[in-house]
Amino acid sequence: QVQLVESGGGLVQDGGPLRLSCAASGRTFSRYVVGWFRQAPGKEREFVASIRWSGDSITYADSVNGRFTIPRDNAKNTVYLQMNSLKPEDTAVYYCACRLLSGQFNYWGQGTQVTVSS
Repeated sequence: QVQLVESGGGLVQDGGPLRLSCAASGRTFSRYVVGWFRQAPGKEREFVASIRWSGDSITYADSVNGRFTIPRDNAKNTVYLQMNSLKPEDTAVYYCACRLLSGQFNYWGQGTQVTVSS
C-alpha cells in the first residue's frame, strides 16, 4: 500500500520561501510520477508540479514556473516542493500524489496548509 505524508506547511509572508516534503513508502517508486497539487478555498484542485521518480520529465504549472522547484531525495524516498517568492494567491492546501507512468494520480497524501500573508 502506497503511503504519502506531506509536511512543511505553515504561515509565511508575501515574497518568502517555504519547502514542503512528501515522504513516500510502500513501493519501489522507480516507475512512478510524483505530483504536487493545491486547492484554495472555493476553488477546484489544481496541478502545481510533477516529477518522474527517475528525475526527468519535470513539469510546472504556468502560475508557479520560475518560482517553484520539485527536487527529490531518492535515498529518503522524499519529493520536495521548494516554493520561493510566494504570493497570497499561493495560499491553499497542498497535496502530493503519485501514479504509475501510464496511470492516474490515485494515491494522495493528507494535505498540508500553506498560508501566505500580504
